[in-house]
Amino acid sequence: MTIFQAVLLGIIQGLTEFIPVSSTGHLLIAQSLLGIAPSDATFAFLVLVQLGTIVSLVLYFWKDLLNLVKAFFAKPFSTLDNRLAWFIIISTIPALLAGFLLKDTVEALFKLPLLEASIRLFTAAFIMSLAEYLGKRTRSLDSMNWLDALFIGAMQVLAVFPGASRSGTTISGGMFRAFDRPSAARFAFIMSVPVMLAVGAYEMLDVLAMQNLTSFLPVLAAGFITAGVVGWLAIKWLMAYLNGHSLYIFACYCAIVGSFTLIYGLISL
Repeated sequence: MTIFQAVLLGIIQGLTEFIPVSSTGHLLIAQSLLGIAPSDATFAFLVLVQLGTIVSLVLYFWKDLLNLVKAFFAKPFSTLDNRLAWFIIISTIPALLAGFLLKDTVEALFKLPLLEASIRLFTAAFIMSLAEYLGKRTRSLDSMNWLDALFIGAMQVLAVFPGASRSGTTISGGMFRAFDRPSAARFAFIMSVPVMLAVGAYEMLDVLAMQNLTSFLPVLAAGFITAGVVGWLAIKWLMAYLNGHSLYIFACYCAIVGSFTLIYGLISL
């Protein structure tokens, strides 16, 4: 992988990690189009470049995150921030368990990137369309309970598989529970921080054991920085967009890209 390819993948990661169109699906498509062969190094890059977008996420929501950390040490469920802190923990458990138990299966799915990406893009399109159709969008985060958190956390399990949109599935999960779009997005983004940090830290162990680590670091740094800058801009745009717009446009986009990806993947077999 070259520096140019890493920067290009970083831009794609930053744009699509938070905009609900499947960052991994787009990275898998770009990987194939750029002729980057599947390997342990490629898989590590695709996972670790997410740390760049994690930094952008933390910087964007730093006040919310700081308040939640402070509130966590108060009496359990005594304040809104304390409840949200506990709900984030509850919502994180399903994805962490799934990521640990299904790690080998997920890595194997990266061997057929285009076909797997197309399937997950179709899945994301279906879920977002269903959430828009069924969601009542009458609730805000101050009405959240533990069942809401567990349900949204279970939706996040889908994002363990390549091509599924983490933001799309978790925002849809909140909308299925009748939360309005901005509230669903805010909780979805904040609750993704522990899972994405855990995944990145776990994958870092494999990176540290790589024989060509020194030559790999500049490539990773280029993707990391690019993804972070672009990711911050993407979050800012999406939070403003969701105040008055639906997810249908993203669902249509996923369906269209999924169709072209499936056709191209079948031709390439």
